[in-house]
Amino acid sequence: MNYWTTDRIMRLIIGLAIAAALIYALNYLSDALLPFFAACFIAYLLQPLVDLNRRLLHTRRRTLPSLAALAEVAALVAGIVYFFLPGVTRELTQLSAIVHSLATGHTELPPAYSPVIDFIHTYTDSDTLRRLLYGNHLADIISRGSALLGQSLGAILHALSWALTLIYVVFILIYYPQIIRGFELIIPAAYRRRGMTLVRDVASRMNRYFRGQGKVALCAMILYCIGFSIIRLPLAIPIGILVGLLYMIPYFQYVTLLPVAAICLIYSLGGQTGFLHLFGSSLLVYAAVQTICDYLITPHVMGKEMGLNPAMILLSLSVWGTLLGILGMIIALPATSLLLTYYRRYISSPPTQK
Repeated sequence: MNYWTTDRIMRLIIGLAIAAALIYALNYLSDALLPFFAACFIAYLLQPLVDLNRRLLHTRRRTLPSLAALAEVAALVAGIVYFFLPGVTRELTQLSAIVHSLATGHTELPPAYSPVIDFIHTYTDSDTLRRLLYGNHLADIISRGSALLGQSLGAILHALSWALTLIYVVFILIYYPQIIRGFELIIPAAYRRRGMTLVRDVASRMNRYFRGQGKVALCAMILYCIGFSIIRLPLAIPIGILVGLLYMIPYFQYVTLLPVAAICLIYSLGGQTGFLHLFGSSLLVYAAVQTICDYLITPHVMGKEMGLNPAMILLSLSVWGTLLGILGMIIALPATSLLLTYYRRYISSPPTQK
């Protein structure tokens, strides 16, 4: 019996057309939908805390437990900031004092940086700047400045739109069961059973992934904070926390190499240590923590949960990041793993003969 009948081919074409239309709509409305999706993701992460508050408060309503969950998270963040703020402020003051001392001439630049300064002076002398500002270059700079001003205003308006995320989070937390039941009723009755099976599979896969990846990120955060503190890197705790948070997105923690290099450069200008020594020590911390996480912590916590090779991981990060930004990069691995599972189960596997 031929599996690919005309009816099956038409269903496949219609399904692909609907998927393409949904992707186009998501891309077109991404700016408006992303705060809502981010709020849904935050509310999803806060659900266990809300359920715990409901049990502790002995209430069936969700308003007070939801507000309590947000207050607890805000108190935790405020406590962390209050605890580490004095040290961070002191180290920032030290770095700014180094820059100010060099700028005012009170401290001489180390001889090792003379070639860099000579290069800057060579290509930023007065004649070069005069030629840059001559004629049409001035108009070009003014037009670019106007464009920059417009982009800045747009960024401010975009930031204000993200303030709606908090409002979304509150209402989603309060009406979470009703939203889930409403979503179930959206699915046509003929496909509801299979659709809800897919939803439960997504929820189960997401729960396992984020629970495991959260544990790995927490361990990495602690290890990076300890490692950066041992080598006496300025702003060790904030940088360690940032690296741990970015650990939720595979390979994204290496973005922090740029600010780490900048901090090492500024600190070395004060003469307390050399740039290569401090930055090399930082690279050793990255290598050591990455080795511990990849070969000890991740296999123990995550096992073979995702089953994706590095090339597929990078591809999924690129695709989902393009569709949904940072949120897409966070959910890229569990979503891709789920799609591959369903592909192998329903498409690549041979049909069951009756």
